[in-house]
Amino acid sequence: MKIDNASHKSIGSLPNARAHPAKGPAGPAAPAAATVDISSAAGRMHEIESMLANVPLADPARVAEIRQAIAEGRFRVDAEKVADGLIESVRQMLAAQSGAA
Repeated sequence: MKIDNASHKSIGSLPNARAHPAKGPAGPAAPAAATVDISSAAGRMHEIESMLANVPLADPARVAEIRQAIAEGRFRVDAEKVADGLIESVRQMLAAQSGAA
């Protein structure tokens, strides 16, 4: 079915939204007198980003310790601990998805 501009009809006496500006329940909209200042928040966010950029993602001493343990054959993987960590990660991801929906 083809729909063109000539085939639609107005519904009752509803005003054309483009012809009349939106009015609130109390009449015409009040003039915009409020201002928003985000420059201080943006500046603070930039400071935090800079600080986080300098934080290492891993503890180099701990990495060296684990490397040494692997090299010496002392490093053991606790499968239960790994599984618990994976399950907790999935729980957090699912919670974040349901919270965003």
